Amino acid sequence: MTDSDVAAESTSPLAPIRLLIAAPRGFCAGVDRAIEIVERSLTRYGSPVYVRHEIVHNRFVVDSLKEQGAIFVEELDEVPDGVPVIFSAHGVPKSVPEAATARGLEWLDATCPLVSKVHRQAERQIENGRHIVFVGHKGHPEVIGTFGQVPDGSMTLVETENDVAQLDFPTETKLAFLTQTTLSVDDTAAIIAALKLRYPDIAGPKAEDICYATSNRQAAVKAIAEECDLVLVIGAPNSSNSLRLVEVAQRSGTCAELIQRASDIDPRWLDNVNTLGLTAGASAPEKLVREVVDRIAQFRAVQEETVVTTEEYMVFKLPRQLTDPA
Repeated sequence: MTDSDVAAESTSPLAPIRLLIAAPRGFCAGVDRAIEIVERSLTRYGSPVYVRHEIVHNRFVVDSLKEQGAIFVEELDEVPDGVPVIFSAHGVPKSVPEAATARGLEWLDATCPLVSKVHRQAERQIENGRHIVFVGHKGHPEVIGTFGQVPDGSMTLVETENDVAQLDFPTETKLAFLTQTTLSVDDTAAIIAALKLRYPDIAGPKAEDICYATSNRQAAVKAIAEECDLVLVIGAPNSSNSLRLVEVAQRSGTCAELIQRASDIDPRWLDNVNTLGLTAGASAPEKLVREVVDRIAQFRAVQEETVVTTEEYMVFKLPRQLTDPA
């Protein structure tokens, strides 16, 4: 049975669907910067340019850069001598650029400046003699990169309030907390509250570590979710900020699905859906949003509305290697 056959059975082509598109959505300043670093490096150095790990968590973006001449590898030892290498937007342990320098490799750091800020905060807290409780998701590249900024054993990971309850630091221990930049705003607030309740003297950052784009996209989903019968989130399954958007919609009592491309949409999802919400994680390009809108229009007439909750103007500088004259 074709999609058209399914659509004909499940929804009337005459029944329009109200489509609420969240704004802001999609690319953030850190992702824009990371992609531009790869593209400018290809122009400046020529192909190939190597990238350690996915530059951002989006297969469409990665494949597009591969077509331009970027080669993605998992570890630095896969990079041959004499070619430039770029570190992903999620950040890397200090040992990685140190190893690149020791090999004489030209390297460029595409780490999001907001992640780099967390790295510097971690260094300062260790210098001040504090042990860091880090709120994040085990195994995420950003967490691995942040742990790699400080000596082994000087940071402890917590993922939930229950993890906080299991901590057993002596009362005299000097503590600080930091967080991954792409977490659930609500979950993180609850975990931090639990930390402060248990350890009243724990030090924290002057401003929250969750990045502006993560917070803004979650707020935008909240603004539309309660009006929707279903919310679609465009993003990769390994994208933390995209997964959080799905959770935000679900906690509003709305069904939500994570999709990577328009082809992931099952037309049966549109059964009994009068209002559909749409957003995109911070690594998903606007091209994929339009692709999804076009796909939905194959099954239903679309009444499209953009719901704007805030405007974003953030821009990050590029590495000096790409701005200085060649």
